[in-house]
Amino acid sequence: MTIVSRLRAAAVAATLAATGFHAIAAEPAGAKPSVVIVHGAFADGSDWARVIPLLQAKGIKVTAVQNPLTSLADDAAAARRAIDSQPGKVVLVGHSWGGTVITQAGQHDKVASLVYVAAFAPDAGKSTAETGEGYPAAPGSKRFVADREGFLSLPEAAMREDFAQDVPAAQAALMTATQGPIQSKAFSEKVSVSAWKTRPSWFIVSAQDRMIDPGLLRAMAKKIGAKTTELAASHVPQQSRPAEVAAVILEAVAATK
Repeated sequence: MTIVSRLRAAAVAATLAATGFHAIAAEPAGAKPSVVIVHGAFADGSDWARVIPLLQAKGIKVTAVQNPLTSLADDAAAARRAIDSQPGKVVLVGHSWGGTVITQAGQHDKVASLVYVAAFAPDAGKSTAETGEGYPAAPGSKRFVADREGFLSLPEAAMREDFAQDVPAAQAALMTATQGPIQSKAFSEKVSVSAWKTRPSWFIVSAQDRMIDPGLLRAMAKKIGAKTTELAASHVPQQSRPAEVAAVILEAVAATK
């Protein structure tokens, strides 16, 4: 097929999608659910590079969403597009800010269960910022650097000391280079639904978290009635304890009928 032919085919596909026609692959009987992973702030999809192969080795289809990190609405839309493309049921995973995103986007009909990894789980009508009220500000949250347009990032020292203090320095440096800055206003945007109210949930609490107070993580896990696993890990257990994180996701997959 020539480049021109491919472009024409892509244009036709886009037109069909816009008019409501979708080619959806049928889910084979007894197929495992897919896993869709939503990364948090100060990261991108590569943040899950150590967990994804462990899931794929079990024959699971995995999609890591690339959040624009421009707003809750934009990130939720990106998650929904990824969910739409799956052939059947989905286990939706969110880390940190990604927990807010899956709380909103997880109301999708294909989503069977939710996995929160050191993540926010707001109630309907609440924002990420409001969810943390009444708990101490975590050390790392005081080290954000804002640009002229209000996008927040973490300097390398904060990444190394507060975000991922239990990974090698070279790994933290790579995480600094690949991080996705987040629009600060996103933390004040309220979710309109709470998918955890209608979906079974799993929750990983990072006991050494310096980005979200561990007490807040425990309280959120209890509030949403999640099956909870606590790890002696930083804010990024998917980087420092990938096998344990994968095990929790696999448990959610196995529980999906």
